[in-house]
Amino acid sequence: MNPRRSFFNIIFRLTAGMLFFWNPVVSFIRQAYAQSKRIILPKGTQLTSLVDKNPADLDTRNLEVIPLKQFETMGLTDHKTDLDTWRLKVTGEVKKKWELTYNQILELPTIEKNVLLICPGFFTNHGRWKGISVTELFKLAEAESDITHVTFRGPPGRYEKTEQFPIAEVAANKIFLAYAVNGQVLPP
Repeated sequence: MNPRRSFFNIIFRLTAGMLFFWNPVVSFIRQAYAQSKRIILPKGTQLTSLVDKNPADLDTRNLEVIPLKQFETMGLTDHKTDLDTWRLKVTGEVKKKWELTYNQILELPTIEKNVLLICPGFFTNHGRWKGISVTELFKLAEAESDITHVTFRGPPGRYEKTEQFPIAEVAANKIFLAYAVNGQVLPP
């Protein structure tokens, strides 16, 4: 083999190996840099000043949770659900397709997070939300490893809404199904 080709072959393999090894490190550095660019909100920040901000750009660790009576809502507020017949259906690229009742959901391990919700230009709510991890649902359903997105649909009927989230956000527990806020169960 040509010594020059052999040299380039070795260099190429070393570079590829280093990139493979360093990729997680580079990813971590990139993520840390993005976190450092977030605006740390001081205690006492007025929520009305945040209506045109992106929650991903804000560090809310000092932000107070507001009382539920101060929460504003938009969209469907008069929809009633019969919790005796309602089911959460887990389908798609999973080995075990199944349905959960509301009571079965309440029996799953819970997560609680302070979450800032912004309806751009209208209002901002900051509450302590309680629910279940979608990653936990993936484990129970034995989700396929090549999933790229998760889709949620509901409620059925003329107001049906569909939302899709990247699997990376789900795996990072940025997406979860909430059933309570500030210690109060959400209305059915």
